[in-house]
Amino acid sequence: MKVNPEDSLKIENIVASAKVAKELDLQMINEKIKDAEYNKKRFPGVVLRMQEPKIAALVFGSGKVVLTGAKSIDSLSKGLEILGDKLRELKLDIPKNLEYKVQNIVTSADLGTPINLNKIAVGFNLERIEYEPEQFPGLVYRLDEPKVVVLLFGSGKLIITGGKQPEDARLAVQKILSDLSNLGLI
Repeated sequence: MKVNPEDSLKIENIVASAKVAKELDLQMINEKIKDAEYNKKRFPGVVLRMQEPKIAALVFGSGKVVLTGAKSIDSLSKGLEILGDKLRELKLDIPKNLEYKVQNIVTSADLGTPINLNKIAVGFNLERIEYEPEQFPGLVYRLDEPKVVVLLFGSGKLIITGGKQPEDARLAVQKILSDLSNLGLI
């Protein structure tokens, strides 16, 4: 193999949620924060896009926030801090130390070699896979440990989704490599 698949791991997106207040006045936030986007007919929250780090914050009237687009845990923390500061500038009662919960980490990886999805579909545990090439060009493989879903493509590229921590993707790649190796497919 040309590439060590674990070295090819790249976080593509982290989605996290946080509770920043008991409730928020979305109309006021929209009016006072430059570049805020709010159209309650299209989406029930205010969208705040940050450039550094490049993250979108979806702010809801319930006081809940969803952060999306983060490429690292550090940028996620920084994004939530920036959001908290922006809301505090509006004289809103926002706790100083905001905490988030990671909902999903999407990671890409590359096995470094093409793989035969038909052979994998036959060799893997059928209860854990979905493979319908007429519908979707990838094989869907659901792992129990770590609890993630891996999309395998014939090119050898992988997408790992459902992770709660960056380590989940590395463990998933190790499991895939082990399974493929045990079947003599790589």
